[in-house]
Amino acid sequence: MTSAEQQRPRTTFDPAAMDTGAFYRVLNSVVVPRPIAWVCSRSAEGVHNLAPHSFYTVACVDPPIVQFTSVGRKDSLRNVEATGEFTVNLTPEPLFEQVNATATDFPPHTSEAEQAGVRLEPADTVEAMRVAESPVSIECVLHSTLRLGDSTVVLGRVQHISVWADAVRDGRPRIEHLKPLARLGGNEWTTIGEVREIARIPHRAWTADPSIGEALRRRDDQGT
Repeated sequence: MTSAEQQRPRTTFDPAAMDTGAFYRVLNSVVVPRPIAWVCSRSAEGVHNLAPHSFYTVACVDPPIVQFTSVGRKDSLRNVEATGEFTVNLTPEPLFEQVNATATDFPPHTSEAEQAGVRLEPADTVEAMRVAESPVSIECVLHSTLRLGDSTVVLGRVQHISVWADAVRDGRPRIEHLKPLARLGGNEWTTIGEVREIARIPHRAWTADPSIGEALRRRDDQGT
């Protein structure tokens, strides 16, 4: 059987031929799972905003920078531009409903945390608050923003990270104690599920032991 005959049928999605909202739903369904930045910010008038953003990742390690994307000009973006700081809080399983509730489009003068029953507490190095019941809070000052079409990428220089002490072992936070939520497509969310661990294979080990590559290629040939 040829490789062409082994190919599975595919459905294609062309952004140029699709409505923006329809393609957004496709994109959200294939870039999964996505970590969630539960961004706490403060307006120039002192109102605290709390909102989940699932376009979120590490942008740089040296210097330490994290990034989240505001699709449209949301309160998180306006507040960060106004005050130059924010916190990113991990979204833990026990606060699933509260995290979802803080995505509600409340008016700018309304505190999502208060409406959803989420307790905030002072951060260590910035004026923006952090989520008291989140095991991790990353405190940031604004590094820069990048406008891309209808969205804005917010880059935050990490000033400080605080983690619940009982979630740290051997010098690093442990996933079994963090229990983060992640976003999927549509209204779907997920938890961390099974954690699998595997060491990277150095090139010297790969070349010294041909059976490593042979086993991988044999698995592909068998279609497993």
